[in-house]
Amino acid sequence: MFKFLSKSAPKEPSSVGQNRVYAVGDIHGRVDLLDQILIEIKADGAGTQLPKQIVFVGDYVDRGMESRAVIDRLLTGLPAGFTGVFLKGNHEDAMLRFLGGDLEVGFDWLGFGGRETLFSYGIQVGFAGGDMKGIEDVRKKFSSTLPPAHMDFFMKLQLMHRAGDYCFVHAGVRPGVPLGKQSANDLMWIRNEFLFSMAEFGGVIVHGHTISPEPEVKENRIGIDTGAYATSRLTCLVLEGAERRFLTT
Repeated sequence: MFKFLSKSAPKEPSSVGQNRVYAVGDIHGRVDLLDQILIEIKADGAGTQLPKQIVFVGDYVDRGMESRAVIDRLLTGLPAGFTGVFLKGNHEDAMLRFLGGDLEVGFDWLGFGGRETLFSYGIQVGFAGGDMKGIEDVRKKFSSTLPPAHMDFFMKLQLMHRAGDYCFVHAGVRPGVPLGKQSANDLMWIRNEFLFSMAEFGGVIVHGHTISPEPEVKENRIGIDTGAYATSRLTCLVLEGAERRFLTT
């Protein structure tokens, strides 16, 4: 049974008690923007003694031209005093399924950003790989080129992170399904059923995946994908107690 939000008495959410949480939107191969937002986060965090956490909502790869550099940057460590949570986006999901042998997914992945990711690892595909043999050759080359530390990073990505009244995912959640029973596919890929729902989800959902010109702040969700790869605007939501504010490149 759906429980709908009351417009007359909206719930005032809090974050994670005595903590400050920074949630970073879809990076998509823009290491320049990642560097900028981390500088802003470090400066912002210098003003508090509270524990500080950065949650990345996924889609580190594809579209932009420096996916490899993004992963290298994340692997070098976050600013001192910050802990990190790394979620899995649909682009990482497609890439990993391709690496695991799903060649049909591989064709799709090349079309929505995979070529740019491969280029960042020194693999130029162009319009090659137009048949099963070609796409399998690309898969083998990528598998042998991908640094083990990068593969380890991708394999350890989480699907969900909960903090107080907030729940962080990549794409969204399916209305009417408890947070603990959401499917991996919905958490990484869902769109309209989630975006247009007025239902309570069991927490305010912080998500990326769907681009909007500005952060979308609704009673039941906050969207922070501002299309960084195309707009050069990488958005970070800052949560502390009942306060919400944004940093942006």
